Amino acid sequence: MVVTIDRSYTITPSDSSSTTIIPLSHCDQTKLPNHGSQLSLYTTSNSSSSMENLRASLSKALNLYYPLAGRLRWIHGGRLQLLCNSKGVTLLEATCHDNHTTLDMLLENLDNNVLLEQFLPKVDYSVDRIDDMPLMAAQFTRLPGNGVVLGMIICRAVVDGAALGNFICSWSKLARGEDLDSSLVPFYDRGLLDSLGVSVGPRFEHAEFLTPPLWEEQKEEPQEIELATVVLKLTKGQVEMLKKKAYHDGGKDGFGNGSNSSTLSSSRPYTSFEVISGHLWRCICKVKNEGNWGQKTRVCALVNCRNRFKPNLPQSYFGNATFPTVTPTCCFDDIVHKPLGYAVRNVRKAIERMNDEYVRSAIAYIANQKDMNSLREKLYNLGGGKSRVNPNIYIVSWANFPFYEADFGWGKPVCLVPGSINSDGKAFIMNNGSGDGFIVATCLQQSVVDDLKKLFYEDIEEVYPNSKL
Repeated sequence: MVVTIDRSYTITPSDSSSTTIIPLSHCDQTKLPNHGSQLSLYTTSNSSSSMENLRASLSKALNLYYPLAGRLRWIHGGRLQLLCNSKGVTLLEATCHDNHTTLDMLLENLDNNVLLEQFLPKVDYSVDRIDDMPLMAAQFTRLPGNGVVLGMIICRAVVDGAALGNFICSWSKLARGEDLDSSLVPFYDRGLLDSLGVSVGPRFEHAEFLTPPLWEEQKEEPQEIELATVVLKLTKGQVEMLKKKAYHDGGKDGFGNGSNSSTLSSSRPYTSFEVISGHLWRCICKVKNEGNWGQKTRVCALVNCRNRFKPNLPQSYFGNATFPTVTPTCCFDDIVHKPLGYAVRNVRKAIERMNDEYVRSAIAYIANQKDMNSLREKLYNLGGGKSRVNPNIYIVSWANFPFYEADFGWGKPVCLVPGSINSDGKAFIMNNGSGDGFIVATCLQQSVVDDLKKLFYEDIEEVYPNSKL
């Protein structure tokens, strides 16, 4: 261990109130009650007074974001409710004693899960009662030299990336001694989101909530797969090359027939998310292929739907408003041998499906479920276990969230990454710290890591081999 915990604090709202109960929305109920993680790396020459400031500003932030100081509780049908009881969040003060583990060293080892997990708070999921588990915890670690790391975990069933971004911006502004503007005051009426699906009923099949394709061939006796994280960096120039390739190699519709679809916005340029996702999907299918060209595969992505409802949800809505969407189920043969535009276009289909009518139907579909545990098991493929390769990709985008605005008095982060990715096929797409490119972090079996690192860039070079990156 290179990191030791010096002190542990329980931070509660400075203006504690009596216990209240907030029902979680139908969208919240689809999320797992475990924690997502995030690491922010900073350069600073003076962190001596940082901990005292973090404690005071976090307590103030929890006055507004008081649900984060509460706890979850199981109720009927595998559902959850949120107890706002001011039990508090955990804040750890830590020190890295290894002189070799500097900020520069961490930036070169962003794919080292064993190392990075030391900068995150630990959660004991073996506790009998979920209402003993904090919804949020943070760890402030001083590095040798001029760096600090702020690691954070937060319960997925309580907030999504947009809500988390607002909270982090609020906490950091208070740490700098600034007042919060009205745009950061959280909107708590989760019943508003639920009401959008009450009157319509489910009108679509909603394949995103059905069991995804499973790995069809198992050559050996099932055994736990060794997983690893791969961190890939893309310049904006490389992403532009992928956009041009996706547009030109298969006609505007990406399927090789040069025709426009009447149901999709094929005239608009592909987004960075669409082309990076399509490219990653293609590369992972290539490295995982074992000659099983008929293997079924799909991409699942999360879409922030605050702006997709008519009228829009408030941007300050505090909770989950990200819904899953899936591409049509394809096979390895099509994804690998058809042009890049085929994969990208299928990603676009999934994203553009998420309009007001479709998402309202999704809410109604969730509301009709008698057993939320069963729905979560299908959504996250929990029945697949760790002994089976996952042919699918689950992609989360952090590119549009204000995480890089989190200046606690040390300046903005130089880098931000997920703290831990431990699910085969899961991937994150993020902006880099300088704003001139992207970071793609994905988890897959250790045996194909080197192949992916090589192929990911070789395929880009093949787009325009004479171009300079």
